[in-house]
Amino acid sequence: MTEYLQLATCDYPEHVPADRPAIYAEQQRELGLTYVRLAEFAWSRMEPRPGEFEWAWLDEAIDAYQRGGMQVVLCTPTPTPPAWLIRAHPEILPYDEQGRVREFGSRRHYDFASPIYREHSRRITRAIAERYGEHPAVVGWQTDNEWACHNTGRSYGGASAAAFPAWLEAKYGSLEQLNTAWGNVFWSMEYTDWAQVKPPILLVTEPNPSHVLDYYRFCSSLIASFQAEQIAILRERSPGRFVTHNFMIFESGFDHYEVAKGLDFVSWDNYPTGMLEFFAPSGQSDDIKTHFARTGHPDLIGFNHDLYRGMLKGQEGLGRQGAGTPSGPWVMEQQCGQVNWAPFNPLPARGAVQLWTAQAWAHGVDVVSYFRWRAATMAQEVMHSGLLRHDETPDRGYEEVKALKLSDFPLGEVPAKVALLHDYDSLWLYDAQKHSASMSYWTQTVTYYMALRSLGLDVDILHPDADLSGYKVVVAPALTLISAEQARQFSALAASGTRLVFGPRTAFRTPGGETWSEGQFGPMSDLIGAKLLQYDSLRPGLTQSVKYGEGTFAATDWAESYRLSGARALASYAGGPLDTQAAVIRKGHVTVIGAHQQELIGTVLSEILMNVGISVETLPDGVRLSRRAGKTLLQNWNPHPVKWQGRLLAPVSFTVLDA
Repeated sequence: MTEYLQLATCDYPEHVPADRPAIYAEQQRELGLTYVRLAEFAWSRMEPRPGEFEWAWLDEAIDAYQRGGMQVVLCTPTPTPPAWLIRAHPEILPYDEQGRVREFGSRRHYDFASPIYREHSRRITRAIAERYGEHPAVVGWQTDNEWACHNTGRSYGGASAAAFPAWLEAKYGSLEQLNTAWGNVFWSMEYTDWAQVKPPILLVTEPNPSHVLDYYRFCSSLIASFQAEQIAILRERSPGRFVTHNFMIFESGFDHYEVAKGLDFVSWDNYPTGMLEFFAPSGQSDDIKTHFARTGHPDLIGFNHDLYRGMLKGQEGLGRQGAGTPSGPWVMEQQCGQVNWAPFNPLPARGAVQLWTAQAWAHGVDVVSYFRWRAATMAQEVMHSGLLRHDETPDRGYEEVKALKLSDFPLGEVPAKVALLHDYDSLWLYDAQKHSASMSYWTQTVTYYMALRSLGLDVDILHPDADLSGYKVVVAPALTLISAEQARQFSALAASGTRLVFGPRTAFRTPGGETWSEGQFGPMSDLIGAKLLQYDSLRPGLTQSVKYGEGTFAATDWAESYRLSGARALASYAGGPLDTQAAVIRKGHVTVIGAHQQELIGTVLSEILMNVGISVETLPDGVRLSRRAGKTLLQNWNPHPVKWQGRLLAPVSFTVLDA
C-alpha cells in the first residue's frame, strides 16, 4: 500500500481559552492534518509551584485533539525552566561569551552541565511521561526544543566552566598530554594544575584553536548526555512511541551526529526567508537576498533537508523503535507566512508554502508540520504568522495547505548517487582560524552543494565515517580535519573505483587541531600525490585567475597551490603570486580543487560525473530538480517565469513529473 506525505501543526492550548482545542482539532483534521505538536514551552503551566502539578488543562486539550481525530506529539518542556526554579537556583543560568550571566525572561536559559537543572529535567520528563506516556492519542515525543538556539549550546561560566577540567582529565589523563596535544609551549600557555584551565573567552588575542575545539566537543557532549537522560525516561515510561528532536538551520553549536544517537528519526525547523537574511550564497551581494526574499534560496533549504535525511541514512546509532514510526525525517516547524526574528521579514510569495512543502517531500521528508496553528496574541512572537491569523481567520498559508494534493507525494527513497561529506570537528576548527573574513566552513561546503544541485543532482549529505561504498562520486568540500583512519578509508574507496573530490584546506589539521608534521594532506599525501605549496587569502575585490581547459575563472576568497609528487595539474593559476602553480590536481580517482570559484567547481564536478555515467543537467538559476519514489519535482523559485526545455515555468511553482 502506497504511503503519502503527511501534514501536522504546532499548537499551544496554554495560549488560548479552554474551549479552543476542541474547535482547532476539528479544523486541523478538516484541513488534512494528521499530527499536532504540544507543550514544549509549558512548564510553568504544568508545575506552577515546586512539586504542585496542574495537568487538567493539558488532559482536556489532549482529549480534545483525540476526539477531533488528531495524533499528538508531546514535548519535554525543558527549554523554559520556570521563574520559581531559576530564582531558587540561579546557578542554573548560563554564561555568554563575555562571561555574563544570561538572565530569565526568554527561553533556553540553562547550563547543560548544571547538576541541579539535570535533576529537574529528569523529574519533569518523568512526570509528563508517566502522565501521558501510554495515552492512546500520544504517538511520539520531541525532546526539549531547538538545541543551541540563540547561541545557547555553550555556557562559558558556571557549571560548564567547572566541569570542563574534569572532562579534559578524563580525555588526556595527564597535564603533560594536554599541554602536548594543545601545543601549549607556544606563548607559554602550559598548565600545571587542572583547575587552571578555563573556557576560551575574554583573551587578549585569538584563543588556541585546539583549546576551542576541545571546548566545543565538551559542550556538545553535554547536550548529548542531557538528551540521553530524557530519552531513557521516555523509553521506559512511554514504550512504543517515537522520540525525535527538532534541529535547526545551519546550527553549529554541537555535533548533530553525536546528539542524534538514540533518536528514532531526526526533525528540523525550516524557515526559508529568515535563513536567507543570515546566510547568503558565497560571493553574492544583497541582490541575491532581494531576488529570493519571498521564497528563500532553494539550495540553502535543500542542504538542510539533505543533511538531516543523511543522519538517518548514514548513522547506525539511530533506531526506529516506535510502532508505526515514519522512516524519514520530519520538518517539525515549517514557516507558513512571515517570521518575526530576521532583520527583514517579507511576506512570502503566493505559492511559497506549497513549494516549501513539495521540496521537503522531494528531499525525503515524511511529515511537514506548520508553525504555528494560530498566530500568537501575546509576548515575543506576535509578529510571527500562523495558519490562522490572530482573529482565527485562515491566513494565506492555510489556503495553500488546503489546496495541496497529498496523493502527488508518495513516500519512498531519494535516489542520490553522490555523497557530500560534512562534519562538525572540521566546521569548528576551520572557523576557529578562517584566515579570510569572507570564508567560512559553511560558505565553502554550501558552494560545492550548490554546484551539484545546479547540475540537477540529488545529494546525500553524510559524515565521513559513514558507509560510502554505494556512491560513484564522493565530494568532501571542507574536511580540514582528517584522522589517519579516515585517510585509510578514503584510500580504500579510491581503490574500489569511487571518485573522490576534495576542496581547499583538506586534511590541513590532525584530530587534535595542529597541522600534520608532514604538511597538508598528512596521511593522505600518497593518495593525493601532492603537498601544499602556498595559500592565498583573497580580500573582496582581489581575485586570482585560473586557467582550466579553454576557460579562465576568477577565484575569490581563497586559492591554494600544490607541489606535485604523482598527481598531475588539471588547472593552473595565471598571473599574480601563484602564476603557473597547480590549482586543480588529480591522481587516479582523486581530484583536489584548490581555488574557490563556483563555476570552476561546477565544471570540474560535471566532467567527473559524466565520466562515471551520471547524467547532469545544467539548470537555470533558481530552477531545481529533485527525485523521490519514482517522481521528479521540477521547481521554479524565481519571482518571474523561466523557460526551460520547452516549458514555461510559472513564478514560485512546482510540477510533479514521472521520473
